[in-house]
Amino acid sequence: MNAILVAIIGLGVFVLGYRYYSKFIAERIYRLDPNYMTPAHKYKDGVDFVPTNKFVLWGHHFTSVAGAAPILGPAIAVYWGWLPAFLWVILGTVFAAGVHDFGTLAVSVRNKGQSIGTIAEKFIGRRGKILFLFIILTLVLMINAVFAWVIANLFITYPASVLPVFIQIPLAIWIGYAAYKKNMKMLVPSLIALAVMYFFAVITAEVSWLQIDLVSYMGGEEAAGLFGLGAVSTAFMIWIVILLIYVYIASTLPVWKLLQPRDFINSHQLTVGLLILYAGLLLTNPTINAPATNADADTSWLPLLFITVACGAISGFHGLVSSGTSSKQLDKETDARFVGYFGAVGEGILALISIIAVVTLFSSVDDFSATYSSFNEANATGLGNFVEGAAILAGGLGIPAAVATTIVSIIVVSFAATTLDTAVRLMRYIIAEIGTEYKVPSLTKKHVATSIAVVSTAALVLIPEGPNGFGSGGYLIWPLFGTSNQLLAGISLLLISIWLKRQGINYAVTLIPMIFLMFMTLYAMFVQVFFEWAWYADGSNLLLFVLGAIIFVFAIWIVITSIQALSGKFDDELEKHRNDE
Repeated sequence: MNAILVAIIGLGVFVLGYRYYSKFIAERIYRLDPNYMTPAHKYKDGVDFVPTNKFVLWGHHFTSVAGAAPILGPAIAVYWGWLPAFLWVILGTVFAAGVHDFGTLAVSVRNKGQSIGTIAEKFIGRRGKILFLFIILTLVLMINAVFAWVIANLFITYPASVLPVFIQIPLAIWIGYAAYKKNMKMLVPSLIALAVMYFFAVITAEVSWLQIDLVSYMGGEEAAGLFGLGAVSTAFMIWIVILLIYVYIASTLPVWKLLQPRDFINSHQLTVGLLILYAGLLLTNPTINAPATNADADTSWLPLLFITVACGAISGFHGLVSSGTSSKQLDKETDARFVGYFGAVGEGILALISIIAVVTLFSSVDDFSATYSSFNEANATGLGNFVEGAAILAGGLGIPAAVATTIVSIIVVSFAATTLDTAVRLMRYIIAEIGTEYKVPSLTKKHVATSIAVVSTAALVLIPEGPNGFGSGGYLIWPLFGTSNQLLAGISLLLISIWLKRQGINYAVTLIPMIFLMFMTLYAMFVQVFFEWAWYADGSNLLLFVLGAIIFVFAIWIVITSIQALSGKFDDELEKHRNDE
């Protein structure tokens, strides 16, 4: 199968989806009003509520939701063959992710910029909201812990990426100062910053002493490190501590000082990266040697495909970003279509090239089968396969392999760092909202809430011994991520449906993907909790069984409550909130 043809079909579907379907949703379903005063103007504080140019906000939103997940999920899912992953990415992006991300942004803007968790009370009551917040907190904590590990691991594996990534921070602060204090446009400075980063990428890829290689500094992988740890474990610990200090500072600064300009630079990174990869695809014209479907898979694609590919098809975390940070920065309500829906399309484009980069890496079907010999092996090698495949595509432009690998690793680290920063900021918001809910004023304080978020992340990362060694404690509960994330997306679609119904608008566009996603997610949760993790199953895991069973029960409870709300049972109670919208 020719890879270019697959890319053209996928990109064509994305163009049609944004051009026509998102326009229909904006005008006929969400009914955006260019004159509506958004929370960014109404509650402008210069810290979290900041009216922002839609292109800059798209950069923040897109790079926050992109992370490493739209790369990793498809890179694993090709285990079942490239066709199921391809279909889920393009159809999920157009009919589920775009609607979901766009919808949570629109609902939040019409509700004071509140998070989808807080808004839930208006639709499914206080008890439903508390259960929902529990699921959200668990999800965000998992993301924090695992992304910290991923970035630390990438810094160790690709030390040439460290210096270019850290150079971005002062450049972003300078751009934020110039833009908001000197009224300078961000575009040119951010392109210059990107050029500086890639200049250093070229240098560090070729000059070994500029590579920040902590393991080598300590004498190599077999050498002893600190506190009785080996050199690799010590390097992990140092990077994780540095990362957590960074995210504490980054997530408490006003968004314009670091978050917005850095994310704008990263959006250029993504654009440049995608142009390089798709141009490399055209020039190399590779053949897909992976099978369309894998008949020898040891794990069924149904329903696991739909929780393995989350970002890049649909992801509940996107709703947290839409209703958490993006809604507080939306300048005009009509910008929601570009920021929300096109942000989802951008992820789909990234997921598509991830699939292509991986399935064109192999010289034959046998070569693919040897690498993707089991689902566990796919999980272990997926990200590395993408980096190798993407480097080959980039090599089609004449870029040396070492430089191409460094640039790809910089892109992955930058997105993962952006997601980590945004996730810690979101966790602060949620903790503060819980403090408000339970009348604990100290929890509403910025530094108290951020400290809780960072310390709990550090504890999960460093205290337990994870399956991937020291520093991977987050992976102990990571198997819950897929189902929790998609559960969150399904519940968010349900809440949007209730919101639309209350306004007398046809809500089929959100209800249909919600039913599909909730069925697949609850199906997957049931199989995992009661047939894989329970004490009587082979390979049982009591921690995952207990947490998974709690989330599963909460999910059923929320769904029943939501269906009652959808049927109008709570209309009288909810009427009192109508004036808030």
